Amino acid sequence: MKSAMNDAAATATHALPAWDLSDLYASADDPAVSADLARAEQTAKRFAQGHGGTLPTLSGAALAAVIAEYERIQEVLGRIASYAQLLFAGDSTDPVIGRFYQTVNERVTAISSDLIFFPLELNRIDDALLEAKLADPALARYRPWLRDLRVFRPHQLSDELEKLNHERDLTANAAWVRLFDETVAAMRIGLNGETLTVSDTLNRLSDRDRSVREAAGKAIGAAFGDNIRLFSLITNTLAKDKEIEDTWRHYPRPGSLRNRANMVEDEVVDALATAVRQSYPRLSHRYYRMKAKWLGLSKLQHWDRNAPLPNDDDRLIAWPDATKQVLGAYRAFSPELAKVGQDFFDKPWIDARLTPGKSGGAFAHPTVPSVHPYLLLNYHGKTRDVMTLAHELGHGVHQVLAGPQGALMSHTPLTLAETASVFGEMLTFRSLLDTATPGQRRIMLAAKTEDMLNTVVRQVAFYQFETLLHDERRSGELLPERIGELWMQVQAESLGPAFEFTPEYSVFWSYVPHFIHSPFYVYAYAFGDCLVNALYAVFQSGHLGFQAKYLDMLRAGGTKRHRELLAPFGLDASDPAFWNKGLDVISGFIDELEASDA
Repeated sequence: MKSAMNDAAATATHALPAWDLSDLYASADDPAVSADLARAEQTAKRFAQGHGGTLPTLSGAALAAVIAEYERIQEVLGRIASYAQLLFAGDSTDPVIGRFYQTVNERVTAISSDLIFFPLELNRIDDALLEAKLADPALARYRPWLRDLRVFRPHQLSDELEKLNHERDLTANAAWVRLFDETVAAMRIGLNGETLTVSDTLNRLSDRDRSVREAAGKAIGAAFGDNIRLFSLITNTLAKDKEIEDTWRHYPRPGSLRNRANMVEDEVVDALATAVRQSYPRLSHRYYRMKAKWLGLSKLQHWDRNAPLPNDDDRLIAWPDATKQVLGAYRAFSPELAKVGQDFFDKPWIDARLTPGKSGGAFAHPTVPSVHPYLLLNYHGKTRDVMTLAHELGHGVHQVLAGPQGALMSHTPLTLAETASVFGEMLTFRSLLDTATPGQRRIMLAAKTEDMLNTVVRQVAFYQFETLLHDERRSGELLPERIGELWMQVQAESLGPAFEFTPEYSVFWSYVPHFIHSPFYVYAYAFGDCLVNALYAVFQSGHLGFQAKYLDMLRAGGTKRHRELLAPFGLDASDPAFWNKGLDVISGFIDELEASDA
């Protein structure tokens, strides 16, 4: 039986696509890498020498020309940095790649040090003077970028401190992040006679055989438990580093920097987190009680959270079929959206292989507007992997559509960056649901509910964990056991009384890369999911011109805030009731499951 399952998995993951990064550079040894770095270095120095101290005296048109010059330099640096990041994500265990990645980071950091003065000087221009310059149409194009830049005006330091902080990042924050990535990528976990990567072992937590799930859960706990002092040191150091910077910059609380970067008010994030936490009983607690009953268990263990449901054939889906399902769903919504998505499959822009040393999980990297995004997945052939493909393709399509906004304004705040990805998931899910039999519908509803709970409840619990950890770290270093206690506290609160947690689960916080790479990132998933639920309800209501408005929203990139983007759909994320609209969709799915279970 196990051999047959392995054969099926091999078939489903046969001939998975690999990306070709040559649209960026031919190789790490490509002479163009050195040439671009050298040219960027010379250009950045000339830029600093020619424009430092002059910005307030420039006309609107002249200032626009200088910003355009700055944007071109950022495009070159972004291209080189993107290539190094993608190469490292493909195999972070290769020491040659690791050296190249570090070398590029060091060079890019050194070059961009010459550019630090520019946003700082722009922010020192008097409001009235800048507004007068913005009357020129050439500069008015950059109004959204200047608006967002000035959000950080109260928090910027002197030019010298900003430069010191920038250059020391390589041996401070970035070095600890690299240590985390390389440690996890190099870990190998023994499981039932096999030696697996962390990603492969985590995948076994959704195995149909409960004994396999249990063995995987305990093996992960043991492996990370053996390294817990290192992961605790990394976490404590990065939290302290963040506290120091937050204090110097006068941010009111640990999550404020992330909220400013997301162009969202602290109060809006508070409203989201509060709404989700208040909904735990009607969402996750209620669902997992049903799941325990379906699995015939009096209590669920942590390795049962993502267990396949009874009667779920858990069939493996070959890559061509996954491609067809996702693109078909996109096409039914908007042929234009699907046309953009088709390029990712027709061209080598996706890496879905299962290879040692590769970054776990999935992401869409926008690279730079003059090239195109790349998608990374670890495709195991499960339905969840199809949804991940739909999710990452949404990011990719969004990044392509926003590209014409340019290097400075194409990037979307994280809170809105999840819109197209979650919407793409919903399109794919709904298209599959429409053709399902009653039995399949029940299974699909349960699976989608679990995905939404993972996206909303689990991510808000992660956000709560980070908040507790960073708040407590301000009083001193946290022992691994204390971090584990905080983790278990938020897990018990969010997952509810259907679960009991075995001791090894207390170290499971340590594998979550978002805590290391991007503190307080995680609430953006819940923000995006609830936003899309509300947005999709508007679409289902037959809102006139929805598709055109949706594509315009994606094309806007980072030029508009959430209020402006949602206004055409009659939605307002600052309204506390807004979040309950999104949460009601999840509750409605659970209502339907309860009714079918009666």
